[in-house]
Amino acid sequence: MEKAIFGAGCFWGIEETFKGIKGVQSTSVGYSGGATKDPTYQDVCSGTTGHAEVVEVDYDPSVVTYESLLKVFWECHNPTTLNRQGPDVGTQYRSAIYYLSPEQKSLAEASKEEVQKSGNYDKELVTEITEASEYYKAEEYHQQYFEKLGHVRQ
Repeated sequence: MEKAIFGAGCFWGIEETFKGIKGVQSTSVGYSGGATKDPTYQDVCSGTTGHAEVVEVDYDPSVVTYESLLKVFWECHNPTTLNRQGPDVGTQYRSAIYYLSPEQKSLAEASKEEVQKSGNYDKELVTEITEASEYYKAEEYHQQYFEKLGHVRQ
């Protein structure tokens, strides 16, 4: 098993997107990219911790590749809006790839360049590609949020 960490707006939606992929064994939502130790949701929403809302994806690389996960990442949000996804505004909603190895870094940078050159976006991509810092799992009530609401993937 390997891990990947992505920030693409509100973590509930991106968790739902990634957990439906064949080869993804589990997902959790949390916070990464900031300086505060053990931040809470309220801390992160204050905009003072530097963290992004992220999804941590545990996947089987013999079933789904990191490159495939990157493709989903680019397609599930707008990587040209700085600190914003739809109605959600703040640095915690930034577009971010947190790499866990030199290979992930290289693949993420190459995919960003490819997406930028694709012509699918009129604006410059603002996605940060940063070495993963400490990942803090969000509070339990955020985990598998849509399932808890009764929204089941068909």
